[in-house]
Amino acid sequence: MSEFAFWMVAALTIISAGLVVFSGQLIYSAVALLFTLLGVAGLYVFLWADFMAGVQVMVYIGGILVLIVFGIMLTHKIVSVKISQTNVQRRIGGFAAGLFLVILISAMGSASWFMEVTPEPVETVRTIGILLMTKYLLPFEAASLLLLGALIGAAMLSRKEN
Repeated sequence: MSEFAFWMVAALTIISAGLVVFSGQLIYSAVALLFTLLGVAGLYVFLWADFMAGVQVMVYIGGILVLIVFGIMLTHKIVSVKISQTNVQRRIGGFAAGLFLVILISAMGSASWFMEVTPEPVETVRTIGILLMTKYLLPFEAASLLLLGALIGAAMLSRKEN
């Protein structure tokens, strides 16, 4: 049953990622991005990375995606309800994606896969929390200051000039 659930989550992630790229409407791309990020969080759960799954849901779905949707809906250049986007340079992007896929498949085919049954991890969050508050405190705080500066800059850019 867990293998079936994994393949369903993986299929949801891949199909919704394709919809993000190939959708003609920005709001539909944003909704498909919601399911893509949710599928990635589900894949983290299958990897026993519960902390990363929680961060994925809170930061990317709860913060970034909501910001993208508000940015789409509150932009000043909206003249109609239908907002569409065009994908430029599809051939170059398709060629680059195909080349990357060929390299990835060849790397997966040439690698020796070592399969071992491992025990279920007891806890992951405590170790990450200790590392974030001791060894990696300075980069963590630098990232928070960078995000604060980006938030202030976005607020300044979105203000109407009088």
